[in-house]
Amino acid sequence: MSHQTRRDFLKTGALSTLLLGSGIAIAGGCDAINRRGKTKNIIFLVSDGMSTGTLQMADTMLRRRDGRPSNWIKLLEDSTLKRGLMDMASADRIVTDSAAAAASWGCGHRVNNGALNIGPDGTHHKPIQSVFRDAGKATGLVTTTEITHATPAGFAVNVESRGQGEDIAVQYLEREVDVLMGGGNNHYDAEMRGDERDLYEEHRQAGYFVAKSKSELMGGNAAEGKVLGVFTNGHLPYTLDHLNTDDLLENVPTLAEMTDLAIRNLSGNSNGFILQVEGGRVDHAAHSNDVGGLLYDQIAFDDAIGVAMDFAQGRDDTLIIITTDHGNANPGFNSAPDENFDTIQNFRHTTNWIRGGLNEDSSLSEIRERVEYATGYEITEEQADLYRQSERGTYRATYGRMNSTSAVMGQIVANYCDVNWIGGSHTADYVELASYGPGSEALEGFVINTQLFNVMTEAAGVTDYVENDQTIAHL
Repeated sequence: MSHQTRRDFLKTGALSTLLLGSGIAIAGGCDAINRRGKTKNIIFLVSDGMSTGTLQMADTMLRRRDGRPSNWIKLLEDSTLKRGLMDMASADRIVTDSAAAAASWGCGHRVNNGALNIGPDGTHHKPIQSVFRDAGKATGLVTTTEITHATPAGFAVNVESRGQGEDIAVQYLEREVDVLMGGGNNHYDAEMRGDERDLYEEHRQAGYFVAKSKSELMGGNAAEGKVLGVFTNGHLPYTLDHLNTDDLLENVPTLAEMTDLAIRNLSGNSNGFILQVEGGRVDHAAHSNDVGGLLYDQIAFDDAIGVAMDFAQGRDDTLIIITTDHGNANPGFNSAPDENFDTIQNFRHTTNWIRGGLNEDSSLSEIRERVEYATGYEITEEQADLYRQSERGTYRATYGRMNSTSAVMGQIVANYCDVNWIGGSHTADYVELASYGPGSEALEGFVINTQLFNVMTEAAGVTDYVENDQTIAHL
């Protein structure tokens, strides 16, 4: 059986078997019915770039620091969640990027890396939030990255390249996404956009409540009506830096806070809603081999899981999906004294913060002092010199991908905490998939990424609004 034929089979015959086995009616355009009830709401949570080791280490850190498991693992321990394993390959690569990954869920088709809901043949597939909007449901996107970044955009837009941030922001407005929260001021501010459009004012004119700080968000009317919350240029800060910087604590909401507000807002729609929540900076920390950035942001994502489950548990109308789009750098705690891993609890800042204050002219003492302030580690002069070589472009690792400043700093830190990395890129791992509520029975076992679109639209009874071969103008 060819790869294409196998994929088509999995999306039709195998999926039908899964759905019928879960009690969901799929024939004749009937409403999707699960033995627990029709799915009214969907909350889709994505820890971007989460390798299995990231999930394990965040759970272990919480157990050793706080005496409790992570929400994700506790829900699995209690058999509250269904568990699956998912193949995330894109149309053109074994290893997906975040755009193709999000699009596979967002339109039910595999697209090439970098594209958002546009197939290799140029077909514009209708994104899932447009499907739910046309069915009368509310829609929302919440992230710790720029709101226009690949993962949230994969549920709402059609563009050839994920880098078209300014176009993505306009499409969000045109397609009336109800709740938008994250970073990305650079794509909304007239002084920073290439076309000088003031998208903040355009959103206000369209009836959106616009917030540019945590206090504006929490003190305004964000619990009802349309909301645009943009809190930083670029991405939101890493959680570890956020926790140790007063002005960030004051001005930037956490992922859990944004998730709570989005759910309260969207649940005001009597027809229900679909919300995507992304812990996007987990991926960035993995790219940077930044163990503090990675684990604290994974824990912040886990807090958002808690918020979503607090809403869903006790109801029979809400499907929760928790997953990642791909692994990244495959970090893991190597065999070493447990106390080495515990030292991460004492970090003040990320290694991204450390590197942000250094350059090729930094002295060895400056490098050592900055590392010690951020991590508590008293690195050696030899280690500091290796880092300075990486800044100067003269460092050479056996594996060339480990020559970068981020990789060298990550390996220096690994000498003390014993968490190391295989590289700084996405990986081809099959990824963790967990789910709860009506429709979750179809997501156990081995799953192909595109199946999630079918499961969500069938379970919510919105298949009549799914259209193929759409163009941007028609959406």
